[in-house]
Amino acid sequence: MRFENDTVLITGAATGIGEETAKRCASEGAHVVVTDVDETGGEETVEAIASRDGPGSATFEQLDVTDAERFDELAVDVAEEHGLDVLVNNAGIGHPAASVEDVSPSTRDYVVEVNMNGVWNGCHAALPVFKEQGSGAIVNVGSLASILGLPKQAAYSMTKGAVLNFTRAVAAEAGPYGVRANAVCPGFTDTQLTDQYFAGFDDPEAAREEMIAEYPLKRLGEPGEIADAIAFLASDEASFVTGHGLVVDGGFSTN
Repeated sequence: MRFENDTVLITGAATGIGEETAKRCASEGAHVVVTDVDETGGEETVEAIASRDGPGSATFEQLDVTDAERFDELAVDVAEEHGLDVLVNNAGIGHPAASVEDVSPSTRDYVVEVNMNGVWNGCHAALPVFKEQGSGAIVNVGSLASILGLPKQAAYSMTKGAVLNFTRAVAAEAGPYGVRANAVCPGFTDTQLTDQYFAGFDDPEAAREEMIAEYPLKRLGEPGEIADAIAFLASDEASFVTGHGLVVDGGFSTN
């Protein structure tokens, strides 16, 4: 089991990619600290893990990733109680499709606060723990928008591009302490966030089908497929991988 006796802290783990990552890491033996602003959804993730036969366990901690002080405190508390081996910065939001000039400052600022500053806060909280113990793995969830500028998604693209380059900076800085940092860059995945994106079109289903046609695999990704990539980068199987942005996009970026 890849995460036997390890503790994995995951943000945004109430639904979607975060939820599937929590289940995957638990199935590999981890104690998973499920965090989210959504208490009900987070507890449901914990219950789903507890109800399955197999290794691993989970607890829930309510966390708003924009609250840097709370994140710092949580990382210390988790490390003291369970140890802390892996941080997955998954929490993120999108915004309605709009041209740059039509995105309000408040929308831009909120996307920056969650998607960019939230990842910063997570690394800021975990790195002292990881450096002191001489080990640790960080996986930041970027996006296809980390490497491609998505039209009508400028604020989102800005933040996800920042996540990838920040990951590289963390890898360079923390590597001498035995700490790895990588990013996963998913294409469109069948989650609530993707549903929200397509809902902004006059014909959401037609927009979805048009997008699917652009993918060589002719489908969107599944949350579990992204979780597989995250689990790999977080595990010792990726012990010589750091500073990398792993694109998991069904071939979209080959177009």
